[in-house]
Amino acid sequence: MLFIYNLIIHIVYFFIKIIALFNAKLKLFVDGRKETFPALENIKTKDKVFWIHAASLGEFEQARPIIEQLKSLYSDYKIVVTFFSPSGYEIRKNYDLADVVCYLPFDTSKNVKRFIKQVHPDLAIIVKYEFWPNLLNELRKTKTPTILVSGIFRKDQLFFKSYGKWMRNFLSAFNHFFVQNTSSKELLHQVNFNNVSVSGDTRFDRVHKILNQNNTIDFIEDFKNNTYTVIAGSTWKEDEDLLVNYINKVATDEEKFIIAPHKINSESIESLRKSILKKTILYSERNNVNLKDYQVFIVDTIGLLTKIYAYANVAYVGGGLATGLHNILEPATFGVPVIFGGNKYQKFNEAIELLELGGSKTITNQKELNSILANLKKDITLRIAMGESCKNYISTNIGATPTILEYIKEQIQ
Repeated sequence: MLFIYNLIIHIVYFFIKIIALFNAKLKLFVDGRKETFPALENIKTKDKVFWIHAASLGEFEQARPIIEQLKSLYSDYKIVVTFFSPSGYEIRKNYDLADVVCYLPFDTSKNVKRFIKQVHPDLAIIVKYEFWPNLLNELRKTKTPTILVSGIFRKDQLFFKSYGKWMRNFLSAFNHFFVQNTSSKELLHQVNFNNVSVSGDTRFDRVHKILNQNNTIDFIEDFKNNTYTVIAGSTWKEDEDLLVNYINKVATDEEKFIIAPHKINSESIESLRKSILKKTILYSERNNVNLKDYQVFIVDTIGLLTKIYAYANVAYVGGGLATGLHNILEPATFGVPVIFGGNKYQKFNEAIELLELGGSKTITNQKELNSILANLKKDITLRIAMGESCKNYISTNIGATPTILEYIKEQIQ
């Protein structure tokens, strides 16, 4: 099966390189990997190294509290952070706590052998669900200490199928699994992996820490002007179509909106602005204007959304109607009711649990969004109750990072 996999992976990469000639995101995916091995020349043979791999930005946020602690506790180690996706790498390629940030090479046997030899990690930390056969095989062969953090396993994964033994064998590369829930632990037990701890999700530690930072943004305060404000973060076109319809046809002058799109490019931003009939200002135009006179603020930059959520009366988090739900824990940590689209959230435990606790609501169409936003606008008691559910949910789920760090301390002598 590994032979067949390797044949397929070479064919897939061949076609990816062709398609990349016509696709901007795939071009980043391909061209960025040309810089991986040159970047790793900063790692010398004598260096002690922690290697952390995150598929994309969400997984990086899960890794971040661990990286921060490793940097503090082991200043003599170098830190290598790799990404699979451009959406993670492009945003965090200048992350200051890492000595090297680069793409993970495509999963060919030749690539991973070279990668592991060049990085020679004293500890490999893989976040959530990146299971590449050749990579895991090489980690196993080189006996590299490897752990999975914030892991999630589901019964429909190949590992747990009768024909998935060949893939299941690669899980032996992991010295320990730190998983988010008991169902993941039970699934691993069923296939005879007992080196498992239910530690929870490190993102809770990350977002809870946000409350201790300065979340003040003067221009957002000026725009909000003590007015009821809905903040829509990481929105896709599917989200924006519904939100814009509400803004244009239902919203009163007594409510404001901040929209932070997932994709920041001039064409899509201008299209969004033109679709809104209410007075609208962009982040890039904020200087020398009276922001309180505007009803809609479009954030055409990155890196501000987390702090902006602190100003929300209600938050809408995008992606659930498109490719997959974005981070709902960031607004939740501020005690803000959360709304999200209802097609793509089932793989996100936090979404399921916050719905059950009453801290969030999900929508699938215009009528549902209009109804929920209208109810939350007029019912402050409901907003407070939902917000408290969110805040309590965060505070009762912190603690994954210390558990993982205790294990690492025992391994690093």
